[in-house]
Parts: sequence; structure tokens; C-alpha cells
Amino acid sequence: MSPAQLLRSGQFFVRRSLATAARPPLSALSASARAKAEQISSEWKGTSASGNNTKNFIGGEFVESKAQAWIDVVDPATQTLLTRVPETTSTEFDQAVAAASEAFKTWSRSSVLTRQRFVLELQHLLRNNADAIASSIVLEQGKTLADAHGDVLRGLQVVDTTSNIPTALLGDTIEVSKDMDTSTRRLPIGVCASIAPFNFPAMIPLWTIPMAIATGNTLIVKPSERDPGAAMIIAELCQRAGLPDGVLSVVHGTVPTVNAICDHPSIKAISFVGGDRAGKHIYERGRKSGKRVQCNMGAKNHAVLMPDANKNHALNSLIGAAFGAAGQRCMAISVAVLVGNAQSWLPELCERAKKLVVSQGFEKGADLGPVISPAAKLRIIGLIASAEEQGGVVALDGRGLEVSGYPDGNWVGPTVIEATADMRCYKEEIFGPVLIVVKADTLDDALAIINANPYGNGTAIFTQSGATARKFEREVEVGQVGINVPIPVPLPMFSWSGNKASFLGDVPFYGRSGIDFYTQNKTTTALWRAEDAIGNKASVDMPTHH
Repeated sequence: MSPAQLLRSGQFFVRRSLATAARPPLSALSASARAKAEQISSEWKGTSASGNNTKNFIGGEFVESKAQAWIDVVDPATQTLLTRVPETTSTEFDQAVAAASEAFKTWSRSSVLTRQRFVLELQHLLRNNADAIASSIVLEQGKTLADAHGDVLRGLQVVDTTSNIPTALLGDTIEVSKDMDTSTRRLPIGVCASIAPFNFPAMIPLWTIPMAIATGNTLIVKPSERDPGAAMIIAELCQRAGLPDGVLSVVHGTVPTVNAICDHPSIKAISFVGGDRAGKHIYERGRKSGKRVQCNMGAKNHAVLMPDANKNHALNSLIGAAFGAAGQRCMAISVAVLVGNAQSWLPELCERAKKLVVSQGFEKGADLGPVISPAAKLRIIGLIASAEEQGGVVALDGRGLEVSGYPDGNWVGPTVIEATADMRCYKEEIFGPVLIVVKADTLDDALAIINANPYGNGTAIFTQSGATARKFEREVEVGQVGINVPIPVPLPMFSWSGNKASFLGDVPFYGRSGIDFYTQNKTTTALWRAEDAIGNKASVDMPTHH
């Protein structure tokens, strides 16, 4: 099966088939969720949370698609229909690219201070409207409200950092010979595209929108078809911030839209965050058409617990990193490596995880919500079962969880599995609230386990020994390392540094690398001889040479 067929079978076909199912009415939502859904539907132009259609945003207009195929967006806690997303038509997609190409002619020539002013205004509007974006995330994606606000905040931090864009775009000049200067400028590359995943519907668009636009490019965003609301609200806030028509467009869909992004000759660069199959397909197809491509993909992040670690801090950090957002984070800790005497901490780890509250995201006290879809739940349950079949021990079982008031939710409770590195549950990214525990006798054994894993997104070690931490940091073959920090995602003044099979491309996301990705250098060498300057005083002396 080709990558495109795999992508279609794993994403497009499943979502299309779910769209045909009967959905509960809006009244199935809790009172608080229903109030938020109605408020979002009434206050924002491009999105709906009460059963109407999500629009495309093209040329500064929120427009109803003429698509023949539509995908249901449902509340993962109740399966209530919130909105329908179009499979954007080829004509509509071409209109978005045409609008972006036309806008690039003027936006790329706008002053850096004009672009900085847009970023500063967007920063202000995002802060003032964070609750609306977060509420949309709770409804469509299933996160708790607090975690959804964290989603918005981490994206906002990229906006904050991008506000220094005049400094970031400073060039270099040197006099290379008498009256001859060579200077370098950073220029935008053109129309760019951003393909976002379901698990961070605000943060990932905000990784790309401020940086691509502040550097003078225009951008087409394709949100996940599972939770497009946050991106639509952000698009409207960009418009309110004074962004000219066509600089930002939002189109929806699945494989056809993704392939159109990869193939269109006017699109110069693609940013993608998501799964392995889609990422490899996008990278290969986009590169074939000459585009710059950066792809953040799968992960299997390990945390090493040393016997000398602060036990309370280590266990609490591990639980938060493994089960927060129902494990649906590319930087979630999905494997705990217990070294030596730390292996005795497993029962207490399970006891603490068992106390986490699983419920709908607006419910008071909820620690984690549902997983994104019934298909995701089935896959997670299947991977848990595979561990038992291969000799693993399910020390804490989250299957069969029932949540009062939400009988139709995609519920999986915190799960802890004792396993070995040759088991399927260890090898595959589960992307759910499941923590795999493997045992190691020494730090060297733990390092060998991690370094043999193909992924290199993130890792962490918990220890009170500086020497142990230094050895781990130096020898571990993973791009983002935490020392007593469970999710070592660098803040946006740095750049994303996941490696190995977790990243495809030459230039990673945000920070200095983000500036490099969205710009191209132009070097100019100029000679202006001083003696040729207009207005030199004329000589009246008799020439003494020929």
C-alpha cells in the first residue's frame, strides 16, 4: 500500500465513515459545555460548535465551501455533532493560493515595523480571547480547560518571541575592499503552508502563523479536520489585528487538500506536525516538487528514574507527563525506565495514577479527558491487549472506564504496563494515557535502551547526582533532554531540536531556526568609488601628468 493509500485509510476514510453515523443532539452536552458551544457559534464567523458548518477563510473572507464531502467534528465526551468540515474543492484551494500569491506582492515589501505591529496586536488579542480558543479546544479535542489554556499559552509564547522580528532580521555588512561593501539581507520565500495535528489545535498553528507572516511570507493553514475551531478563531483574530486580505488563508480537508499543498508550484515551503505515515508522505511528495519541508513526527519518549532521585518529584512529574492530555502529546513521557532500586516504586506509581480524575474537560477537578475518537480508543485498547498477549503485565488497567453522565465518551483511564523493548506496545507510539515501564540494572543499561529506539524527540532523567545527569545528557541520542524536567520542550527563543525518526527536514521549528526556514539570504556586493562622488571640488591646477 502506498503512503497516500495508508494516509487515506488511516485518516480520510475513517472520518468519512463516522460522518454518516447518527449524532446526539446539542442537548447531550453538559450545561456548561452547551453554553460555551452556543457562545462560540454566535461570536465567531468561521466556526460553529452547535452543528453548523465550518467555513474556509480565503482572501480575507469566511466563505461557505461548495464541497461535496463533509467531515463531522464531534465532542469526544458525548459524540455530539459540533460542526462539519469541508473537503475543500480544488477550485477553492486554487483561490486560496491565488489570494496568497497576490498578497505576497505587497506584504513582502511591507516594512518590518508594520509586520512587528501586527504581531504585537495579535499578541494582545490572543491574550484577551484565550478563553474562547481554549473552550473550542475542550469541545472539539477533549482536553481539560486548564490544559487547553496551556495549549494556547505555548503558542502565544511563539508570538511573544516573534515580536522581536526587527532584531531577528538584522543583516550583516562588511567593507571587503576599498569602497566595496558586501551585505546580507533576509528575504521572505513566498507562499507557505502549515499542516496542523489534532492534539495541539492552537499551539501548532501559532508556531507558524506569526513567524511565517512576520518574516514577510503569506501562509495557508490546514488545521486538523478533527478540531478546526481554534485555528478559525485565530484567523479571525489575525484579521482583527489588521492583517491584509490574503496574507493568511485557512482551508480544510484531508488527503486531497494535503496533496494539493504538496503539489502546488506556488507553495514554497511546508510545515507539518503529526504522525509518521503522513509526515513521510508529505516530506517525500513536497520535496519532489522542490519545496522546503519540516516535519515533526512520531515519538517514544523515555524518562529514567534513578534510585537517588527525589521520589515524590519524580513520580508526580512522570504521572503528569504520561497522562496529561490523555497522553496525546508528541512530547508525552510514554516509557519509564526504572533503574535499580527505583523498580520498587512501581506500586506507588500505580496508586498515584489511579487517583487521577477522568472526565469531560469543563468538569471541575478533571485531570484528563477523553481520547480524540472511537477509533483512537480502539487502537489504544488493542495495544494494551497486545502487551498481555506478549507476556507483559498490566499493572494498572484503564480499559472499561465509565464516566458518570458521559456514557458515550472515548474514555481510557491511566494505564501502566510492565513490558520489554521487544513488545509491540513498546515499539509503537500509543498516543493515549498508557505508560510503559521497563526495568534496567544500571544507567548504562537505560542508555542502551533509549539509544536503540528509533525516535529522538525527548527524554528525561531524574537524579540528584550531577555526574549522573552529565553522563546521561552527553551520551543519550535524543535531541531534547530534561534533567529533573519531564517534558523538556525548549521555549521559543530556542529552536525545536527533536531528532532521529522524530524529525524530517533540515531546519526545525521556531526560534532562530524558524527564521532560517521562512527566509532566504540575498547577498549584495557594491562598489561606489569615493572619487566618483558628485560635487567634488574642481581642480584648477595645471596637470603635471598625462
